[in-house]
Amino acid sequence: MTTVAQEIKCSHCGAPVEFKPGEIVATCKYCGFTTVIETGQAFTFEHSLILNRFDPKSIDNPIHAWLSGGFLKPGDLAKKSKLVERDLVYLPFWLVSVEAKSTYKGIFERIAPAIVKEGTISKEYDWLVLARQASIFPTHEYLVPLEGKIPFDFRKIEGFAKLLNSEIDREAALEMAKQQIEDHHRFLLQQDVDKIVEIKTEVNAKAEVYLHAPIWFIKYEYKGKVYQLIIEGTGGTALTGDIPPSRF
Repeated sequence: MTTVAQEIKCSHCGAPVEFKPGEIVATCKYCGFTTVIETGQAFTFEHSLILNRFDPKSIDNPIHAWLSGGFLKPGDLAKKSKLVERDLVYLPFWLVSVEAKSTYKGIFERIAPAIVKEGTISKEYDWLVLARQASIFPTHEYLVPLEGKIPFDFRKIEGFAKLLNSEIDREAALEMAKQQIEDHHRFLLQQDVDKIVEIKTEVNAKAEVYLHAPIWFIKYEYKGKVYQLIIEGTGGTALTGDIPPSRF
């Protein structure tokens, strides 16, 4: 009977490195050494860490600020909400620095007669790709605080936090970034053309950084129902949150 190993030995300190099926890059929680699971070789790309600035008590401040402000929220949301969970997770990301150029042809139909337009969109990006499969996360809402980026240091990871490994390698991250950038350029083109006839996007990768960033997953209860709120752990900015329906 064939079994799938879910633990390997860290080649640096010898401690067990746990991972789940589908994960490609694993980090030792004892010494911070990062390994490519498929080959057992040391990770060759920059591995960075974004520092968390909150603990399970102080995270209540940005939570309360989000519950208290904003439009379309019930007026008693902050007063009558009850915090159910506060989970800190260090999510893995690929930050891909690229030069992207899209050449396009489209039809501008807002005047008569319609005209054909051709042109290019050229931009540089630090494109963020979540290194997990089938995960819903507001990547485009998260502006990674790169000024606080440090070399990965396992000693900076809180004991109560969860660290997730990557399920996506560099090549897959580049392909995902290319597709997402082309989709973004298609969105930008809506300002210039009404119908896209053809578009070709070339992406030139300049650098790739593998990083872990602190994300707080919050669950709160309001009038018998549970809702989720996601807050980044460096500045306490709410990335997305479920808003209960209001009577108005």
